Amino acid sequence: MRGGAVQETILTPSELEWKEGPPALPGGAQMAVLEGDPAKKAPFTMRLRFPAGYAIPPHSHPGIERVTVLSGALNLAKGERPDKSKGKVLPAGSFFILAPNTNHFAWADEETVIQIHTRGPWQINYANPADDPRKAGK
Repeated sequence: MRGGAVQETILTPSELEWKEGPPALPGGAQMAVLEGDPAKKAPFTMRLRFPAGYAIPPHSHPGIERVTVLSGALNLAKGERPDKSKGKVLPAGSFFILAPNTNHFAWADEETVIQIHTRGPWQINYANPADDPRKAGK
């Protein structure tokens, strides 16, 4: 394989190390990095677990986003405003790809786990800067 050797990884669900979600997401999310480092310019795979009632305001990513819904159901809609009437319910087993800089928002009515596989560095840009949790309290 070009670019170096593949680091083999074999994990069962009980071996995942869940941690507090990234500071770029609203509180309550948990993350488990399966491979790579989302902060580096390289491929990575991570899982995000959202509690019931969780929502991510309208945002975009500078890179391609590839997401698989592993459990629960993720509601997804495109746009700069959170209009849930435009959303689509994506049950477990669903997959989506969004082009770079596509504004979208998501919410989970039940506990939901998604898996993101893309190339870092992973970044999130909120359509409304006031929604950015990294700016809370500043």
